[in-house]
Amino acid sequence: MTDEIVESTPRAYSGALLIAIAVAMLLGLGGIFWSYTLSGKVAAQQQAQADAAAQNTKLSAALQETDARLNVAAEQLKTSLGVTQNQLDTRAAALQVREVRGEQTTARLATQQKQTAGQVAAVSSAVTDVQTDVGGVKTDVAKTKSDLIDTNNQLTSMKGDLNGHSTLIARNSDELEILKHKGDRNYYQFTLVRGLKRQVGTVSLVLNRADSKRSKYTITVFSDDKQYEKKDKSLNEPLQFFSGKDPMLFEIVVNNVSAKNTVTGYLSTPKGAPEPTVIAER
Repeated sequence: MTDEIVESTPRAYSGALLIAIAVAMLLGLGGIFWSYTLSGKVAAQQQAQADAAAQNTKLSAALQETDARLNVAAEQLKTSLGVTQNQLDTRAAALQVREVRGEQTTARLATQQKQTAGQVAAVSSAVTDVQTDVGGVKTDVAKTKSDLIDTNNQLTSMKGDLNGHSTLIARNSDELEILKHKGDRNYYQFTLVRGLKRQVGTVSLVLNRADSKRSKYTITVFSDDKQYEKKDKSLNEPLQFFSGKDPMLFEIVVNNVSAKNTVTGYLSTPKGAPEPTVIAER
């Protein structure tokens, strides 16, 4: 009995020792694994800290550069704001001046408006009077047009003495005005006294004889260093001759023969014919 107890005791100790050894080994292995893991984590953290330090260095440099740029921009902005403020002050002063001038202009315009209103009233009254006058003028114009139409119908076409060319003549001053308004030719009126040479247009005329009883006359025409005698011509008979560097047909018409050895009439020249330096009675 005692031997069994003694024998079982060493076995009990031996089993406990093995267990302790096993636990110690497990703990050692666990410690080694934990140490390895911890070492890796520490290395990773150290690398992360190194990277963070490098990043901080870069960020610090960038921050310093940004601060420098901000300082320059701030100085520029300060200068710009100073100029802008001066401009604003100048503009404000100009606006004040304009405002004062605007008030003065408004007052002036009000005065002018009152004056204009009075003038408009006066003009309105004058316009009423003018309208009345215009009504009368329209009536006169209508009558004049009617008279001109009647006179125009009275114009006579006669054949000239040179080549039988038919031409429209005026027998008095009213008909001559109608011919002038047609604008087809130039017209120069004249009065000739017997024996006196008279320039008419670009030619010269001399009355040689005047017979008021028979309404006949004789004249001499001087043109382009030539002279043409027109003998025993009748009233309102077109006397024709050519004149000018490029010969153009000129016409003379006598409307009246006076007992005082004078005749009156007109010279007709084509448009584009030379005109006198001193224009004769026209």
